[in-house]
Amino acid sequence: MQANESAETPVNDNGAASGLDLVAIGSPLLDVLEVVSDEVLDQVGLAKGSMTLIDLAQATAVQRVMQSPRFVSGGSVANTAVGLSALGGRAGFIGAVADDEVGDTYAENLRAAGVVFEPAVGGATGVDAPGTGRCMVLISHDADRTMGTYLGAASNLTAAGVPTDLVARAAVVLLEGYLWDVDAAKEAMRHAATIAHDANGSVALSLSDPFCVSRHQRDFLDLLVDDVDILLGNEEEITMLFGATSHTAALEAAEETGLLVVMTRGAQGSVVLTAHGPEAVPAAAVDTVVDTTGAGDLFAAGLLYGLTHGMNPVESARLGGLCAAEVISHTGARPESDLRALATAAGLLLS
Repeated sequence: MQANESAETPVNDNGAASGLDLVAIGSPLLDVLEVVSDEVLDQVGLAKGSMTLIDLAQATAVQRVMQSPRFVSGGSVANTAVGLSALGGRAGFIGAVADDEVGDTYAENLRAAGVVFEPAVGGATGVDAPGTGRCMVLISHDADRTMGTYLGAASNLTAAGVPTDLVARAAVVLLEGYLWDVDAAKEAMRHAATIAHDANGSVALSLSDPFCVSRHQRDFLDLLVDDVDILLGNEEEITMLFGATSHTAALEAAEETGLLVVMTRGAQGSVVLTAHGPEAVPAAAVDTVVDTTGAGDLFAAGLLYGLTHGMNPVESARLGGLCAAEVISHTGARPESDLRALATAAGLLLS
């Protein structure tokens, strides 16, 4: 499907027929969060505002410098699935966890949020086996967030671990750019895209992080040719993807793909490429920005909920902006308010 050819109906009704609006494929991670100073970032050696892959020893070292961290089940597109569920949608998630206490807790937490989760458990076993992944989220006083990610068992996801029946039930399958750092997971995501298209579903790609785009620019561009229908990313990510010198030039390049492309621009809102060209969508109001962790994840939740529930892309982006505004008003990447009630009060959804 080339979404710009029919921007008012960018996804099909596969979810309505089979019971799922979204199936997200990504890294199940336990988020370990704390507000820290820039000096702490220098101490642990993480680049401010980035996501850096680290090993278990590094994750342990980072956690040692944290005074009183919060522990929340997370992972980028898992957060999106939770947000879509909170809006009243039907979501599933695919990812690999270890057969350990953290993995069990993670699965229980995700299911309690209303998300269908069939964890892939595999890979090495025994004392040397990787545990369930975790993400050290260091929140700066200016609300920026820096992440050190130990993928752990998440790196065990393979094509064989992708449940065909679950993927085929979704109107949209969302692929997490972060997971492209794992070779076996690349094949898993390509496999999922094929299943989705064979079942008349659509495929969305979240670019996840500028450093991720830098590492995999060529692969991501190749995915846009046949595997992806909807492209989601922030201004820096999409500009980097197309090798452009400005967000305007990036949008011009993105328009050539014929895909539905949605670029987030922080406080400046978002831009949606429709059949009529780019359309700017203002950001939703927020009193105080506390933590930008999860802003893109929850924007995607609102956007994809809208696209799978009869809203056009611009209306859907407005809903995404409202969800992002809620999550950046507190620490953590999961909503703390009733998203559906907020959207209804804002006139974006019917009660």
